[in-house]
Amino acid sequence: MKAAILVTAASVALVLTATPSSAQEQSWVDRIKLKGDVRLRHERIDDDGEEERARMRYRTRLGLSATVNDDVKVVLQLATGGDSPVSTNQTFDDGFSTKDIGVDLAYVDWKINDNLNFYGGKMKNPLYKAGGAPVIWDGDLNPEGFALKFAQGNFFGTVGAFSVEERSSSDDSLLYVAQAGFTTPLGDAAKLTAGAGYFAYTETIENSPFYDGSPKGNSVDAQGDYLYDYSNTEVFAQLDTRAGEWPLRIYAHATKNNDAPAEDTAFAVGAKVGSARQPGQSEFSWTYMDLEADSVIGTFSDSDFGGGGTDSEGHMLKAKYAVSKKIFIGGTLVLNSVDRFQSTEHDYNRLQLDVEFKFD
Repeated sequence: MKAAILVTAASVALVLTATPSSAQEQSWVDRIKLKGDVRLRHERIDDDGEEERARMRYRTRLGLSATVNDDVKVVLQLATGGDSPVSTNQTFDDGFSTKDIGVDLAYVDWKINDNLNFYGGKMKNPLYKAGGAPVIWDGDLNPEGFALKFAQGNFFGTVGAFSVEERSSSDDSLLYVAQAGFTTPLGDAAKLTAGAGYFAYTETIENSPFYDGSPKGNSVDAQGDYLYDYSNTEVFAQLDTRAGEWPLRIYAHATKNNDAPAEDTAFAVGAKVGSARQPGQSEFSWTYMDLEADSVIGTFSDSDFGGGGTDSEGHMLKAKYAVSKKIFIGGTLVLNSVDRFQSTEHDYNRLQLDVEFKFD
């Protein structure tokens, strides 16, 4: 942790002292913004008799953004959770042992012009997710590489290239993405966002599943290596409107792996009502997802739904209440059927109760 903090501080100092623009006239204090959060969680898991557990977990994140000049900023963030690409949660265990903190974000955001931004480094996921549904990407996944985001009028688009796995003895695995969409008003109180995309991984067949070698529902051969490639098309739509005084969002997101002969489709549909931003406000959401075994890379799909990975379907119910502008309480209930294709189908249920504190 100390080493990570020293590297972060040194990087920011180097960037700020090298700034050649009008931002240089500001003090370094004025050019840095801090933010962070701490979330405490009680979690219960019932894996149809195979596993029953109750545990306490926490998540802590501390981030900063530093203005380099009028068009460039650097974002750095540390977080708990070890090296998992899809979770920043840390369990209370291991006899009061010291917990790991790692680099969660480290990227440059360069505003090339009014319509185009360049991102480089370990960044927030730049791709649009209808309703925030994690049917393809876990909400904590921060890819590493380069991306361009375009927005003009009602249209938006993103292209990117990310390094997934660097290998010394064989070709690297890369991820290429392209996505485009539009937003259009529907009357005075509604807005529709819709679009499509394509993403593809290189060098998956005959290589070990990403990160820890676990297939997470994907098909593997006798050596435990990926059996198929993953090149996906996707479509999405989101309607934002109101139900009386309550904000209402209805969404759908679907994808198909064009390189799998079967078990190749994943989709999510859902709705969210309310918005817990100001004290006393509440929000509630329901999402139904179906992730067939080889529809997406299981390593990067939601880490809570079905215990993580693909080959699962079911419901995700969420509620959140704003105690104040900085304190929130909430809960998530996951009701799933898992291992429908790769093993013996059974139920998987998960309950999470959260208290979250934010500062900026």
